[in-house]
Order: sequence, then structure tokens, then C-alpha cells
Amino acid sequence: MSTSSKPLIWLSPKGEVISCVEKNKVLRENLDEIRQICQDALEDAVLMGCDEKQFRSVLTELLSELKNPYLPQK
Repeated sequence: MSTSSKPLIWLSPKGEVISCVEKNKVLRENLDEIRQICQDALEDAVLMGCDEKQFRSVLTELLSELKNPYLPQK
């Protein structure tokens, strides 16, 4: 479950609000799953003696390397 008290408003690339209930539900569930997986991985890393700051840095790098497969081809 999300820890944020305020719902996230999703926007299209044109800045339009994504108002579809099902789309918002899927996005919220995806974020909740990602949050839980990251929390579990952080706890594992710390329990195995890894530096928390380094682990967070690795997660940040991982996110920055994600590729959008739907970008228009040049």
C-alpha cells in the first residue's frame, strides 16, 4: 500500500490528466509492488552487511538506465 497521503495525479506527455480509473489503479498497484520489492531488497542488503547509501545509489542508477521501448524510431 502506498505511504503517500496524497494521491498521485498522472499526466500524459501533453500534460493532460490521466483520468481512467483502471489505468490509475494499475499504476498505483505497480508502484506499490515496486516499493515493496525495493524495500525487501534494501533490507536484505543491509542484513548482509551492505552500505545502505551505496545500495540506494545502485537503485537510483538502475532507474536512470530504464529504457522506453515506445519512443518513436528515428
